[in-house]
Amino acid sequence: MNNKKQNTHLLASKNLIGSVSSIGNDCATVKLTITKDMIVDAYNLSHGGFVFGLADYAAMVAINKPTVVLGKATTKFLKPIVLNDELTAVATIGEPSNEKKVMVSVTVNNQKHELVFEGEFVCFILEKHVLED
Repeated sequence: MNNKKQNTHLLASKNLIGSVSSIGNDCATVKLTITKDMIVDAYNLSHGGFVFGLADYAAMVAINKPTVVLGKATTKFLKPIVLNDELTAVATIGEPSNEKKVMVSVTVNNQKHELVFEGEFVCFILEKHVLED
């Protein structure tokens, strides 16, 4: 796997949605450790938004274009995620529908190599930033 320069989501919080481990041709790996701030109850269950954010971030980095945005996601939460879990998201680009629409498959495993989340992300590469006039 190559280790390309990151070109998108450069200000993303490593504490909230993960840290990029590698960027390759049509793929990316991002890691996140679940902290106390992500916990929602006395059982140490993490809010699902953090694993979703991790997976979304991995999809964006796999495409690695500055104007990429998420259009749609179909996801499955497969196992509970708890305090101190070390999550690894692997995003892989599928066949693009066209140059602007890209499908990305993402899997997230915990430190025990258990699949905890998977999703299909439909992403769009815009001509200019979504907030640019």
